[in-house]
Amino acid sequence: MIDSTTELKEFADRVQAAPWVAVDTEADSLHAYPEKLCLIQVAIPGEERLVDPLADLHLEPLWEAFDRHEIIFHAADYDLHLMFTGHHFRPTSIFDTMWAARLLGEPKFGLNDVLSKYLGLTLEKGSQKANWGRRPLTEKMTTYALNDVRHLNPLVENLRSRLVELGRLEWHRQICRRIIDIAANPDAIDPDQVWRIKGHDKLSEAGLAVLRELWHWRERDALRTGRPPFFILKHEALSEIAEQASLGGPRAVRLPPYLTPKRRQGVLEAVREGLAVPADQRPRHHRVTTRRMTRRELDHSDQLKELRDLRAKELGIDPTIIAAKGTLLGLARADSGEWDRLLPWQREILEPGRIQK
Repeated sequence: MIDSTTELKEFADRVQAAPWVAVDTEADSLHAYPEKLCLIQVAIPGEERLVDPLADLHLEPLWEAFDRHEIIFHAADYDLHLMFTGHHFRPTSIFDTMWAARLLGEPKFGLNDVLSKYLGLTLEKGSQKANWGRRPLTEKMTTYALNDVRHLNPLVENLRSRLVELGRLEWHRQICRRIIDIAANPDAIDPDQVWRIKGHDKLSEAGLAVLRELWHWRERDALRTGRPPFFILKHEALSEIAEQASLGGPRAVRLPPYLTPKRRQGVLEAVREGLAVPADQRPRHHRVTTRRMTRRELDHSDQLKELRDLRAKELGIDPTIIAAKGTLLGLARADSGEWDRLLPWQREILEPGRIQK
């Protein structure tokens, strides 16, 4: 485990000079709040190392070394999310082996599935839910973490040659560029939407006011204690408490027996605050109003789906990789920007079915 600045700098020099680099990460989202990057696994020719972001390290030399490479990942989106939100690192280029497998038509594209298919390997996957914030790591955790990177480069060699053979390498590059862009430009959080969890649509406006207060109380408690919100109270429990309070007031609330006295008090205070919100200041339900699609638009959607499915069958890939159902409906309605949101290779496939309006 690299946990000193001197050792990190020496390793970063070797990464920078290496012909390739494979990377994976681990976080503590099941054990802490907010989640944070807890481990970086790195493989270069002849060497696999773990880097400890929780140590007092200046990670810039490693980011600079990464930036010289097309970094190999498997299912890169979450890894890039962790790297960008926690450390503002945005790679220049990546090769995502999961998306390569999907573009090759593999129905199972988990790392173990792809390694088994292309390299005949089966990995031990026993530490997915481990607490990666603990130190020292167990031998089993270390083996698990390093296994996620040690075979990625030979896997890339197999996948890349097949993509080239089928003429889909550029498709893969476009997908990888989009993954990077999405990770570096996360959607803004809507403060009036974030607390509208499962079950909110069945509540009265008084219930919505209570739910909003309960959600914010849970968020504060999660940050105070460093525990994930669902460990404190699950979404279903928040909605149930909000409904009980809206129908019968605080006395009707049935609290889970495992809550500590402090949390029981916090829940009841949130309930009272929610019920005290004046009627004209309570949150309202968001009514999604969409116009009925015309017969011409519905027919157009069916035509696009038929074209998509036919081309997917010819290519031997999942049709939703070309376009999901919602995208097809948006294209048929000629929603603003819908065609532009498709990647160039997706537009090329669907272009024959496009109707200019």
